[in-house]
Amino acid sequence: MTQLKFLDQPPRFLFFTGKGGVGKTSLACATAITLADAGQRVLLVSTDPASNVGQVFGTTIGNKITAITAVPRLAALEIDPQAAAQVYRDRIVNPVRGVLPDTVVKGIEEQLSGACTTEIAAFDEFTALLVDSALTADYDHIIFDTAPTGHTIRLLQLPGAWSDFLAEGKGDALCLGPLAGLEKQRAQYKAAVDALADSQRTRLVLVARAQQTTLREVARTHEELAAIGLTKQFLVINGLFPQAETVQDPLATAIFQREQNTLAAIPKVLNQLPRDHIELKPFNLVGLTALRKLLIDDLPVEGDRECTHKAIPFPSLSSLTDEIAKDGCGLIMLMGKGGVGKTTLAAAIAVNLAHRGLPVHLTTSDPAAHLSETLSGAMDNLLVDRIDPHMETERYRQRVLETKGSRLDAQGRALLEEDLRSPCTEEIAVFQAFSRIIREAGKQFVVIDTAPTGHTLLLLDATGAYHREVAKQMDSHSIAHYTTPMMQLQNPKQTKILLVTLAETTPVLEAANLQADLRRAGIEPWAWIINNSIAATTVKSPLLCQRANNELTDIETVSTMHAKRYAVVPLLKEEPIGVHRLLELTQGSATEH
Repeated sequence: MTQLKFLDQPPRFLFFTGKGGVGKTSLACATAITLADAGQRVLLVSTDPASNVGQVFGTTIGNKITAITAVPRLAALEIDPQAAAQVYRDRIVNPVRGVLPDTVVKGIEEQLSGACTTEIAAFDEFTALLVDSALTADYDHIIFDTAPTGHTIRLLQLPGAWSDFLAEGKGDALCLGPLAGLEKQRAQYKAAVDALADSQRTRLVLVARAQQTTLREVARTHEELAAIGLTKQFLVINGLFPQAETVQDPLATAIFQREQNTLAAIPKVLNQLPRDHIELKPFNLVGLTALRKLLIDDLPVEGDRECTHKAIPFPSLSSLTDEIAKDGCGLIMLMGKGGVGKTTLAAAIAVNLAHRGLPVHLTTSDPAAHLSETLSGAMDNLLVDRIDPHMETERYRQRVLETKGSRLDAQGRALLEEDLRSPCTEEIAVFQAFSRIIREAGKQFVVIDTAPTGHTLLLLDATGAYHREVAKQMDSHSIAHYTTPMMQLQNPKQTKILLVTLAETTPVLEAANLQADLRRAGIEPWAWIINNSIAATTVKSPLLCQRANNELTDIETVSTMHAKRYAVVPLLKEEPIGVHRLLELTQGSATEH
């Protein structure tokens, strides 16, 4: 086995980060097993609400350090953001119960009910593992399967901002709601940041696929992390198609060539990093046997070298778009884990509806989306834009200062300005922008390419807090006629939720978990889309034949257990970029591609 650069003399802390769906969890798990097999004591930690470390190992882990019995010297921990948030709330609220009036206590609890508290609380637990504490003293290595790119950067940037903020606040931190409990944690946060910036202790592994958008995203991550002191970075290109599999298979050849062209044009800042390539495997990365093979290249493909898999005629995306178009208007939201192709499918549906002469507003609340690149041009009846978090936050700040701030004295205004510099403000501002856009769905189609699963649920979680804020500012007559964003999402006549997944075990499980979460919020998904399916196209490569056969079980699971209606989109020779190719995606059956 070739020695992988990122595993050469690894320091105590190893972080795996990158866009959702690139294989961070599998790589983190395989690395943990490799180090444990080599005699090291290893703790594997997930800080990603969308992670599936427990599923990969086939065991329940949860919010406590749990030994992986099948791998001596390996233990794992999944930080549960909801459980962490409850502990965090109790730590702040319990000391004031019975001391402050009930109305004040209730107000504090309300401030601590939103998504921002959940994120802060998860970070609070995460930092405890980075400092030399009794919790981690027994381990030689601690491996973090971190949250997707945007979250990771935000979490790593927050400690410095909080330290500055609390220092300036001079004891006024209580006005910040979710940030109120941080003062006593300042020493721990500083120690955590110091550990992250120390290349002797910390190594950051950027995980990517050989896709232009993914590599551009990773280049941005590299620069942003380097700017805050995390300079010891390695790059892993995961899931590369082996050249040996291209014989007499046009799709395999196209995939290989596309990836090689992408690597040849890799962003310059990434070329400077130590780099490893890991080949695509024919099997699903679940279970110890599969994980032990992940870091080994040139594995023989089991089964017949002479094979042909013929495209299976599954329900197509065109049947879903036909049904959507009948309504004439409405909110179409695509949800799912990062990396499953939500941006492309949102653009394809929007282009199809606009091509029919229907007015469409296509937008995203995902900082990692690349809608304009996917469309690569303009067309009639289609408005394309993006919710810009920085712009929305500034707009929100100005509006609050002009309204609420105008009625305050100098001290009160200074406190308000301080409050508006908290990290929670961005969550509220983006959610308000999101709420404005979905109101347009009464007179046209609004297609939203949403953020990855964790983000989406945080967005929905904010609706309750948002409604309370609106209620405070309205009189009783107005509130009676007010429709909250959550009410619109819960109305199947106004909203169609499309869950996007891949025909693989883990993405299907994650989409099923998302569906369960949406149902708990009173939202019923309308359809599932299985994207980039090999089973829906004709292939001759033994590796692709094996992966096509692997997909059949997962497609059957979706069609029989999870989805009321579904469509399968085939893996294409050429990436669906540009209006013409996006139209082809929604006009015809899978067998025609």
